[in-house]
Amino acid sequence: MSAAVKYTLGRIGLFVGVLAALWLVEMNMFLRLMLALVFSAALSFFLLRGWRDEMAGEMAEASERRRAEKERLRSALAGDDRPADGEPEDRRG
Repeated sequence: MSAAVKYTLGRIGLFVGVLAALWLVEMNMFLRLMLALVFSAALSFFLLRGWRDEMAGEMAEASERRRAEKERLRSALAGDDRPADGEPEDRRG
């Protein structure tokens, strides 16, 4: 399972858990939802740090791969592409 899915499910689970705990308190439903949102966000900052860092790492790797692929495509379109693995260049023109 990807880190983003784990983190998202963790955030949702924390929200539902805090909301369930607040369900026992007598208050306005809108206020209960807002408090559950704030408390679950604060808890996730501490409890889900590992998953958040893992997700950030995966996102950084994906961004780097996209950047490298973009640069490779730009150089290929500009005619600066180099053959991989020592293959001879095709000089048909």
